[in-house]
Amino acid sequence: MKIGILGFQGSIEEHEATLHSLEIETYRVKTKEDLNVIDGLILPGGESTHMLMAMKFNGLYDALKEKINSNLPIFATCAGVVLLSRSIENSEQESIGVLDAVVSRNGYGPQYFSFIEEVKIEGFKKEFRAVFIRAPIVRSVGTQVKVLARDKMGNPIFIKQNHIFGLTFHPELTKDDRLHKLFIETIH
Repeated sequence: MKIGILGFQGSIEEHEATLHSLEIETYRVKTKEDLNVIDGLILPGGESTHMLMAMKFNGLYDALKEKINSNLPIFATCAGVVLLSRSIENSEQESIGVLDAVVSRNGYGPQYFSFIEEVKIEGFKKEFRAVFIRAPIVRSVGTQVKVLARDKMGNPIFIKQNHIFGLTFHPELTKDDRLHKLFIETIH
């Protein structure tokens, strides 16, 4: 199995380290051709506007949308959720639009308001330490989207639509690999 990680910027190395600790091969995706050699794709946290520009410049944007619509498993964290959402509430930024959710970029505020919270995730016995850095807030989801975790204020922070995992936090910044394992298990 080979998991791709969108390789323009963001928490690429942290996702690689987590996957390597699980003995999963990784591949940095930067072109549409790269999509043909992977079994699943991580869209890491980072700067969504930069990622969007780089995808368009490299011809990856339309090819990625097509692959996602053809059931490529996706694990989107933070900025990745913004990239996939149907609509971005507080921005004119374009999105791929394959995840039936409305999000607000930097919904909790600027980097100064970043925080860590212990959260309950459906199916997990032990709470997960979620790291939020300039995180988006999911404002609403469509009927095909399942909410698997919420923050203490009730905002969805882990959503799943078919083969798309959307997390508004950074699981790769912890030693807890349960969410990466869950994603890998859905690909087998």
